[in-house]
Amino acid sequence: MGMQKKLTIQDIARLAGVSKATASRVLNGNPSVNGELRARVMRVVEEHDFVPNATAVSLAGGNTHLIGVLAPPLVWPALPEIIRGVAEYIEDSAYEIVLYSINFANAECNHSEVVKRILNLHLVSGLLAIFTDELMPQITRLAQDGLPIVLIDDQEEPGHIPWVGIDNRESACTAVRYLLELGHTRIAHISGPQHYYWANERYRGYCQALQEAGIAPEPELLLQGGFEPLHGRQCAKQLFSRERASWPSAIFVANDQMAYGVLEYAEQQGIRVPEDVTIVGFDDNLLSAYTRPPLTTVHQPFSEMGRRATELLLNMIDPQYLAGPKASQQVQAPTDFPRLSERDQPVHLQLPTSMVIRASSTQASLSVKT
Repeated sequence: MGMQKKLTIQDIARLAGVSKATASRVLNGNPSVNGELRARVMRVVEEHDFVPNATAVSLAGGNTHLIGVLAPPLVWPALPEIIRGVAEYIEDSAYEIVLYSINFANAECNHSEVVKRILNLHLVSGLLAIFTDELMPQITRLAQDGLPIVLIDDQEEPGHIPWVGIDNRESACTAVRYLLELGHTRIAHISGPQHYYWANERYRGYCQALQEAGIAPEPELLLQGGFEPLHGRQCAKQLFSRERASWPSAIFVANDQMAYGVLEYAEQQGIRVPEDVTIVGFDDNLLSAYTRPPLTTVHQPFSEMGRRATELLLNMIDPQYLAGPKASQQVQAPTDFPRLSERDQPVHLQLPTSMVIRASSTQASLSVKT
């Protein structure tokens, strides 16, 4: 059996007995088309399972109803939760997702080409950019050219592009205050790379909490790592290779991935957690509840970030998107940020974090809001 010829919009118009312009308006959801003509076009569409080419619709001036999601590799710890939030919100809208995953570890790859393809294909109506790292100059240019963009990013200080994130400084401050309340006074800090905004803010929060308690940060208790468990192991080795009398009683680690390395090193060396040292991380990645012992950490609302960023982006693309054919009655119009036409400054949505207390600091199991 030969493969059936793929229908074009011209074919749809011919079979429905209407002009190509009328068929195009129906497919783009234009409400000006006569009801009887719309029904004829949609009957042909349904009979032939016609799906319009998204690029062609865009080039014709229509809304593609596609949202681009520019993201780090799919193994990035926070990404599954963020994408889950995006998908949950998109499911109740008239839009679909196109995912662009970038491996920043491949230094030889020119990642800016991905951004150029997004622009040249005219495929998406807006872009959700997650932890864009080195691509911020290209992202900024796309925004300046008029493409609706929302960032989920704590690697750069929030600027003129709409942004969804957390208060890294206050969240870190809360974590260290918790350690102080447990009676710890010698608290080490393993920070992230200092050229990242989040790492600096979490370090400042650490210092702020100590200073509030009248404690000066000790230089020998400050170490800098990267993102991975390997960096946590290396920093832990530096801390615990000293005389036991100089060990910290607690360590605030700037992300959970490095905290996993600290826990691993402690187990290898027979250092008991939390009896010999208390460890607190940051992020509350999915694995953090299953480490040995389970990790006390700062919970970032990654799924909620995905939902709120998507809500904001759809509002920027089309403030009336809730009237679309797939819109759910359960989806509510945004209430805590102004319409695009009503605001002078970019929208920055800062979501609350929470402390999740697990066995790496105490045997209790509870959640304390910041």
